[in-house]
Amino acid sequence: MRKIVPIIALFYMVQQSFAQNTTVISATLSGIAADAYPETSKGNVTDTFFGKVVADPYRWLEDDMSEETKAWVKRQNMVTNTYLDSIKFRDKIKERLTELWNYEKFSAPFKEGEYTYFYKNDGLQNQSVLYRQKGSATPEIFLNPNDFSKDGTTSLAGIDFSKDGTLCAFQISEGGSDWRKVIVLDAKTRKQVGDTLYDVKFSGLSWKGNDGFYYSSYDKPKEGSALSGMTQMHKLYYHKMGTKQSVDVLVFGGEAQPRRYVSGGVTEDQQYLVISAANATYGNELYIKDLNTPDAPIRTIVTGFDNEQDIIYAEDGKLYILTNQGAPNRKLVVTDAANPAPANWKVLIPETKFPLSVSTCGRKLFAQYLKDAVSQVYQYDLNGKQERTIQLPGLGTAGGFGGKRDEKELYYSYTSYIYPSTIFRYDIATGKSAVYKKPNVKFDPSLYESKQVFYTSKDGTKVPMIITYKKGMQKNSKNATMLYGYGGFNVSLTPSFSISNLVFMENGGIYAVANLRGGGEYGDEWHNAGTKMKKQNVFDDFIAAAEYLISEKYTDKYHLAISGGSNGGLLVGACITQRPDLYAVAFPAVGVLDMLRYHKFTAGAGWAYDYGTANDSKEMFEYLLKYSPVHNAKPGTAYPATMIMTADHDDRVVPAHSFKFAAAMQAVQRETTANPMLIRIETKAGHGAGKPTAMIIQEQVDKWGFMLYNMGLSYNKK
Repeated sequence: MRKIVPIIALFYMVQQSFAQNTTVISATLSGIAADAYPETSKGNVTDTFFGKVVADPYRWLEDDMSEETKAWVKRQNMVTNTYLDSIKFRDKIKERLTELWNYEKFSAPFKEGEYTYFYKNDGLQNQSVLYRQKGSATPEIFLNPNDFSKDGTTSLAGIDFSKDGTLCAFQISEGGSDWRKVIVLDAKTRKQVGDTLYDVKFSGLSWKGNDGFYYSSYDKPKEGSALSGMTQMHKLYYHKMGTKQSVDVLVFGGEAQPRRYVSGGVTEDQQYLVISAANATYGNELYIKDLNTPDAPIRTIVTGFDNEQDIIYAEDGKLYILTNQGAPNRKLVVTDAANPAPANWKVLIPETKFPLSVSTCGRKLFAQYLKDAVSQVYQYDLNGKQERTIQLPGLGTAGGFGGKRDEKELYYSYTSYIYPSTIFRYDIATGKSAVYKKPNVKFDPSLYESKQVFYTSKDGTKVPMIITYKKGMQKNSKNATMLYGYGGFNVSLTPSFSISNLVFMENGGIYAVANLRGGGEYGDEWHNAGTKMKKQNVFDDFIAAAEYLISEKYTDKYHLAISGGSNGGLLVGACITQRPDLYAVAFPAVGVLDMLRYHKFTAGAGWAYDYGTANDSKEMFEYLLKYSPVHNAKPGTAYPATMIMTADHDDRVVPAHSFKFAAAMQAVQRETTANPMLIRIETKAGHGAGKPTAMIIQEQVDKWGFMLYNMGLSYNKK
């Protein structure tokens, strides 16, 4: 069991730069005329916070359904596309990226009923296909999301099977939206059973036998502005098979228990319904209901939002709970389900100096630690006895280590910046791993190097960063370099292979990832050091990373690009408004950019643990105003070449953030420099998940072309 708490994280780990070229071409060759930007009208809207009046001239852009906003979007895309089309070497980039992308990709297999299921993409399919196989029989297609829509923008967003594997419920996302449809199939015949469920959001699907399943959602808001749904509360429902969605039973949430995020899941033994409830992306309450006792009440395990706790396993009346109560790096405890209060918790795996996560399979516990942002994995028995260390191929990221309690083997993945994601089969009894699926990527890892460094931030904090490049790279201050960061919501950036990065690295580029405060790389203390009125630490860490790369002669300010998505889009927006002199190119993607109003948009109020809100106090308001990117576009400042990126169906970080930021930055950029300040707005796309392959490739082609062109470089396949 894991609680479902939607954060704004989207890991844009495919940001990249390109080959070194010691000749820097004048910015006027890659610039844009001041009159090329669309005119953006200014309104007279203001807000007053603690006696201070703050203008919001682009408030009208928050209504993303208005005809005026639609016309503005169309004009902006025309300018951006015209600019990008002038970069002729983009065709070469697309050719090379498409060539490298075209290899078979597999997921780890999982067992449901009589079948083993797995995802496969032939290479360039827009969506991966779900296959199944019985024994040694030839695999057959179970679900092909490429048939959901002609353009590939409708995706399979999750699937959950009943305990015996005879029924499954799967979610569909259209155009990248977080709002989902749910369809139930008879797994044997693959025919739909019952009606389609609509308007499901931020939800898993958890079956109670074959009778029905639990899911979560909000009341669907009316179509309209970005503010739709700002006061919504999450609700957990039970859908009984054979009945209409309109009669689904409200289990938790709503007016009786108003919570922004509620999830429910049935333990594998079908004994308990576990409910997690939260009002922010950190901290949750925990409840339990005995499903085998008629009319059993929902019982409280933990109330309040000061800590986090997840029930990861249940058997023989015992609950195994991962918690950070008194343990910022987390510990695993066990308790009796009949009396599960924290006073009765017994520690099985104690806290260490490294952040802990735990999964289960075959009645074993798999403890996964992060040591300086790389994985270490250990196997324990259910009594907390360590049985072995799992040997990994190197310093990278391992994932998986989960499965059903009666299984004898499991599958896990391993990857690093120079190790393509590979699936291993693991024998639980012997502890032996063997390669199960290795991708046939045209890549020789012996030609590349990935090393970790520790640099010093503004306040003296040591911050880790992993730098990856082709061997033989010369520290001549002229290498095109992409610096990526996130720094928020307890999210850890760990090593991961990317075909996009390969295209850039094979041409001599450097890819650097900084593990900033605000993330989860060193547990809660690291996270909290980048929240609320400590958020500036995150920006200082990123700026210090850029300064380190320059001082160590990896690159210079003419060859350095920065990138980040979602909370990372805020990071990039804040860093270019605070230190515009430090970078050549910037990519703030799907960013949280209006810090005075973010909590009024869709699910934004749930992010207040990390950010605070402008209504909290005068001090919090002033702190947010000081770094809010939308409010810090300064006349007379030359900003780096920037391509803001968003999507029309992003209902998590609404496009209004990017629209307003683009308008504000264009207004000052046209006065001072020829460096472009563009916005790229995708259609039929959301916050990032479920994008078709063709759309992903084109996005990367546009970014690389923009970056190279604005560094005075070109692209040459090597």
